[in-house]
Formats: sequence, C-alpha cells, structure tokens
Amino acid sequence: MCGIVGYVGGRPALDVVIEGLARLEYRGYDSAGVALLAEGRLATAKRAGKLVNLRGALEEEPPPAGTLGMGHTRWATHGPPNDRNAHPHVDCTGTVAVIHNGIIENFAALRGELEEAGHKLGSDTDTEAVAHLLEDELKSGGDLAAAMRRVCRRLEGAFTLVAVHTGDPDLVVGARRNSPLVVGVGDGENFLASDVAAFIAHTRDAIELGQDQIVELRAGGVTVTDFEGRPAEVKEYHVDWDVSAAEKGGYDYFMLKEIAEQPRAVADTLLGRIGTDGRLTLDEMRISDQELREVDKIIIVACGTSFHAGLIAKYAIEHWAGLPCEVELASEFRYRDAILSPTTLVIAISQSGETMDALMAVRHAREQKAKLLGICNVNGSTLPRECDGVLYTHAGPEIAVASTKAFLTQLVAVYLIALYIAQVRGTKWGDEVFAMVQLLERMPEKVEKVLETMEPVRELARSLAGERCVLFLGRHVGFPVALEGALKLKELAYMHAEGFAAGELKHGPIALIESGLPVVVVVPPRARDVLHDKIVSNIQEIRARGARTIVIAEEGDASVEPYADTLIGVPAVPTLLQPLVTTVPLQVFACELATAKGHDVDQPRNLAKSVTVE
Repeated sequence: MCGIVGYVGGRPALDVVIEGLARLEYRGYDSAGVALLAEGRLATAKRAGKLVNLRGALEEEPPPAGTLGMGHTRWATHGPPNDRNAHPHVDCTGTVAVIHNGIIENFAALRGELEEAGHKLGSDTDTEAVAHLLEDELKSGGDLAAAMRRVCRRLEGAFTLVAVHTGDPDLVVGARRNSPLVVGVGDGENFLASDVAAFIAHTRDAIELGQDQIVELRAGGVTVTDFEGRPAEVKEYHVDWDVSAAEKGGYDYFMLKEIAEQPRAVADTLLGRIGTDGRLTLDEMRISDQELREVDKIIIVACGTSFHAGLIAKYAIEHWAGLPCEVELASEFRYRDAILSPTTLVIAISQSGETMDALMAVRHAREQKAKLLGICNVNGSTLPRECDGVLYTHAGPEIAVASTKAFLTQLVAVYLIALYIAQVRGTKWGDEVFAMVQLLERMPEKVEKVLETMEPVRELARSLAGERCVLFLGRHVGFPVALEGALKLKELAYMHAEGFAAGELKHGPIALIESGLPVVVVVPPRARDVLHDKIVSNIQEIRARGARTIVIAEEGDASVEPYADTLIGVPAVPTLLQPLVTTVPLQVFACELATAKGHDVDQPRNLAKSVTVE
C-alpha cells in the first residue's frame, strides 16, 4: 500500500524524505511526491511512475532547502496513476499540502459540498478533499492540528493523513484511523512514517499511534491527542532490528511478513464495499446489472494458488448466486472446445495481472463474446485493462514467490463477487447480503487469532523436517485448502505433497498410507453434520493404518480429539468462509518446515513470482 514519510528537525528534509521513500519501495506504488516548507512557502513535486522519475524532476528544478517536509508513494485507488493524481495534494491557496493512505468513503459528498462552496479540485482522488477541508477550517481559526481534528471527525473510512501548512512552519500533523502510522523519536528531530523502515537509519525509538489519534510533530517533541483534542495514551517501543532488515520489517523473510499482514490485507480488500444504501457496491465492476442478470454460466480461469481460490469461488457462486460455475486451469482453457457465449461470464484471477496463461484465456474468451471480469492485486496491470470489469484485491505488494496474503484477499474478492451477483439476480435478499458482508468484516480478527496461536504448528513443522512426503485431505471447501497446503509444501520444502478430496480416499489414495506418514486433515465445521462425520470416519481409517494425523478443526470440536495425533484449532466460522482461517496454519507449516530444511522461502528454486510466458 501507499508509503508515507514525514520529517522535522535539523537535516535537509528532502534528503531524509527521499531516503525514506526509497526504503518503502518494496510496498509497491505507481507514483511519488514530496512537499517541503522552506523560506515561508510550500514547495511540492510529484511524478507518476517510479521514484527515479521524481528524483529527475527535483534535479531539474531543485526546491528551496528546508528542514521540514513529507513524502508519499501512491498505489492508486481513486483515479488513474498519473502526475495529477499523485500526492501531495494542495488547497486553493497553495498553503496546505496533504498526503494520504487508505480510503475516505464519504469523499464524494464532501467533494460536492466543497465544489458548491467554490473550491476548485484538480484531481480524481479522495485525498484532495481533505486539503480543501483543512483550508476552510484554518480560516475559522486555530492551528493545523486543531483543523485536522475537526476534519477527521467528518471523515468516514480508513485513513492515514499527514499535512503541513505555511502558517505552522515548524509543525507536521498526522492522523490515523484503521491505517498504519508510526512516530520515530530522534534527538532534535522526529519522524512520521507508515512503516519504521522509513526512518530506521536515523532512530530505533518509536511510538505506535492508536486508533483515531492525531500526532503533532515538532523538532523538539511529539504531542498525541484523540480526535476530540484530549491527551492520548501512546505505546513507546524500541526497534530491535537494523537497516539491513528494514525492507522485511524485522522479519527474516518477506513470506513471514506477508503471512503476518493478512488480517490487514483482508480488511483492506473489504474496505468501502457497502454503500450508503446498505447494499454491496463494487465500483470497479463495469458490467451492468442487466448484463449480470442475463448470465447463465460462469467460468473461472486461473493458475496455481489463484486456481485454488477459483475452486472455492465455485462453492460460493453456486450456493449464493444459483449459477452453474466451472473452474479451469488457464493454461488448458483455450486448448479445448469450451462452450462460451455472450451470456457467459469469465472470471480471471491473477495476483500480478500479467500471468500469460490467464491473459491468453481472457483473449480467447473475448473472441467468443463472453463477458470478462478480472480479480487482480496490481493496479494498472494488463489483466484489468483487458477485462470488462475488475475487482482489485488490496493485499499490497507480495514479494515472496509463494502466495499467502494474495490468496486470502482473492478469497475475499470471490466471496464479494458471489454476493454481488446474488444481490443483482435476487437470489439473496439485501439484508442477507449485508449480514454476510458483516461476517466477512469480522474475519481479520479471526485470522489474527489464528496467527497468535501458531507456535505449536511451527514446532510440529520442525519435527517433520526429515519426512519425505505429506498428504492433505479435505471436503467441500476444505478440498481446495488441502490442495493449497500441498502446493505450499511443494513450492517451499521441495517435498512430495498431495491434496485429495477425502471422499476419494478409498478410491485409490488410501494405498499410500503407511506407518508414520503425516496426513493433514481439514475438518468441516460441525454445522455441516454429514460432511463432518464422514471426514471423522476418514481420520479413523487412516489412523488405523498407522498414519500420523494432523487435524485442523474448529475450536471445541471434541469429536475429533481421540483421532488426532496433533490437533490445530481455528475459530468457528461459517462453512464457506472457513478457508480464510484453515489456510493460515498450512502457510505457517510450509514456511517453517522449509526454513528448517535450510531453504530460502522467499525465492524457491526454479520459480518466479509472475509467469509471463506460456
């Protein structure tokens, strides 16, 4: 997601800010900009593209030297990634500048109000409205911090805001709601950033800001209040890792960091999906309701981990939307005689948006006049441009080759699409859709809970580092989870691993069971009585033949305890949403086992992050 840096002190602010932005490049971005206060005026520069473009602009037209400034790298949400939409954004007077991470959900209403009052807004972003709101508040009196508090009380959504004003030349103000912002405390200088990586070269002393808090940053000190102006409690801590680990946020591997980021990534993908009328809205859909009502078949095309997300989508789409759904490997799709028509909806899933197999499948479907919908994590990539509509996941950049947070956000995306189609086609009432979205919005908390209980899984993985093979079993949506667990182990640990539908066990796979063989079993919720009881029978069958049973089941499921050599509990959730919690232990398991074997989990052998050739 977007990178934010703020600085006030004795050093040249531009150097500090650009250095901080460079350390945040791993997050992914499509434009960059800076704002500096110097010689009593505000100077800004911003450019689409990589940081090198901004550096070039600053070399061509150097700003005045100053010791207060801020910078931003943007990952586009509102408006395309161009110079005009890059941050910072300024007010009508050119004396206030704002940078922003997150989404302001009521920005359209605020923008309309500002334009009616005579403000001229020059971008497509939600951020610019804040600069103009601050302009109005400053006219009413008070300093920038007071103006920011009043503005934040009007905003809806999740945001980090940082602002500077020529009337307060020694002050940087930040605000936080549901989006990261951290203070770096120095000697005669202080820092603001979306990630401590931005300032770790200068200080390891930090302050973690809480929800709905305002920070006033001056060279001589830091003041934190809530949105009402009351003094706020803050958490001070010392960062115990150095610059060399900064890009990984203190983790040994990007994969570990990305696993830990999953609650935030899931929350970001859900952000702003319910409109003011209480209905599910997908702004990037671009396929009309009437066209969706005419759809009589859905085909999902994807590769690897994204294919497993598609398999789970099939259950959700058929259950909620009542439409037949097929799931195809994108690499095979156009080499058979798939039956498509103008009433077929093809959903292509790709983290990067550049997967060649998926792109070729989309182009083949376009030739057959099918409707095209993309699910993608990278704004502006090829796949979204070639589809009729797109649903962006907001996982942020995923550096590790083995997909973790991209997979969970893809699941959220397919759930949203299934619910949206159900809403449009009338197979679910509006209140039913709203209730399910509310359940989804509680899933980040559930994922966080899973992550907090993973040490036994790590210990288990280390104990199995000498094994040659692990099998995975699941039923219903647990079957694709079993496939994903096996894929992760293949990718990272270079072990033989296979996922099976548990009902197929006696149709062949049970012949593989031998004494001591580790078998991971994903158990459906107890609410699915028939499937639950059947898979418990499967566990008994393989245990009787000597298998070492590793059982993932919802907490409190006593019926599986007698048959589990290792029991991994996950929070109880609705059946269709269970993959969001059952997948996480399998990610941790594969990562830890591969690490115990001495492998680089970020860059497994023979694999690339994005497969751009067929």
